[in-house]
Parts: sequence; C-alpha cells; structure tokens
Amino acid sequence: MEIGRHIDALERAGLDFVDAAEKAGFDAPVPTCPEWTVRELVHHVGYVHRWAATYVRECRTVVLTDDEEEAAVGPMPGDADLVAWFQAGHAELVDLLRAAPGDLTCWHFLPAPSPLAFWARRQAHETTIHRADLQGAVGTIGGVDADVGIDGIDELLMGFYGSRGGRRLRAEAPCTLSVGVTDGACCAGPHAWTVHIGPEGAEISRGDPDAADCTLRGPASDLYLALWNRRATADLHVDGDPAVLDLWRSRAAIRWT
Repeated sequence: MEIGRHIDALERAGLDFVDAAEKAGFDAPVPTCPEWTVRELVHHVGYVHRWAATYVRECRTVVLTDDEEEAAVGPMPGDADLVAWFQAGHAELVDLLRAAPGDLTCWHFLPAPSPLAFWARRQAHETTIHRADLQGAVGTIGGVDADVGIDGIDELLMGFYGSRGGRRLRAEAPCTLSVGVTDGACCAGPHAWTVHIGPEGAEISRGDPDAADCTLRGPASDLYLALWNRRATADLHVDGDPAVLDLWRSRAAIRWT
C-alpha cells in the first residue's frame, strides 16, 4: 500500500472508532480486549496517536524517556472531554503524516521503506484493529478493504513476528501454518505466508510452503481480523491439524516488551 492509502485508512478508522465508542458507552466492556472498558481503549489509542505524532512532528530519532512521553501525551481527560480529546489527537496525527516530507527521519521500530511509511502503516493498523474492538463492543465488527487486509496481515506476520524472530510464538513439536488470501488479486503485495513454529520461536516467510500441518485460507478482511484474533475462524477454510491454528490463537499476541 502507498503511504497516502495508509493515511486514508487511518483517517477512516478513527472516524469509525469514535462512532463505535459513542454507541457502546464508556463503561461497556470490550470483548476482544477483556481487561479494558471502552473508556480505557479510547485512552489507549488516543495516547498512542499522540506518542506517534511526537516522533513525526519533532523528527525525533531516539526513544522518548518515560517523562518525555508523559509530557508529550498530557493528562487523560474526563468523560465529558474524552471524544473531543481523541478526535484532536487523531486529526493532528493524520495532518502531520500528510504534511511530512518523504525523507522524514525519525525513530521507528519495524523494518519499513522509510520512517514515514512505517508510521503511516503502523497507525493505520493500530487504529483499524482497535476500531474492530469497539465495534465488537457494540455488536458487529466491520470488515476492511482487501488491500488493507493484505497489508495488515503482512505487517503482523513479517513485521511483528518475522523481523523480531517470533520468540514468543513457540511449540515443543515443530509445526507449520500456511496462510493464504483468496481475494484481492488486483492488490499489490503478497497473498500467502508460511509460519514455521518451533521450540525457539517462529520463522515467517512470504509464499506457500512445500507442505504444511495446517492451512488457513479466506478473504483478506476475514484473515486479517482472524490473525489479529478479532474474529473466529469457523467459517474460513481450515485444512489439516486444527491444533496448529489453536496454537496461534492462544499464543500470538503483540506486546511492547
């Protein structure tokens, strides 16, 4: 996906995020983030937007200290001001990314063609996945366009697990999960990935394996949400040992540390 497309996806996801938050109410639990209420999830995403914006705005090349991060984000607002606070931070991030030069230099934490490409992509998917969380608190999670789904699968697998070695995703008995998108033929980017899971962690590559213990196939939107553990896989094509997919669903989680 192009940077502009990521920024458009970020903008749309933020608008849908607010809509779902207002429908759910701040005290509602978030089924896909069971430790959080809607209020806490709005705090989290609003915080992340301001944190990310700081690196882009200041062309910051080193990680913020805890005190610097706290100052950049500012205090959490009360309920009466929470939606406006979120909207302000979201709009600023969108505007900063749109205005940033292509040769922007700043800190980022996953491989990317450029720092600007990283932040546009990461914030698009951060907001889209948490938009799904809030929609789940209301009732029905909306899908995404095929190009967004394909890109988000690739970021999850190749970025978070591929580039970081997938150390948390382990299995005593080595196994292989094959993931394939069944739509989006006109979309750029890979449409298949191979996840090898072993005692030392996971190794991820693009493309189909020679053989797999479990194969997961489906539309890009459904696979995107399923691999991020935001929807079930019962209506997707699963062939082979379902325990391999269960392993992914129980152990695949993105954490900061």
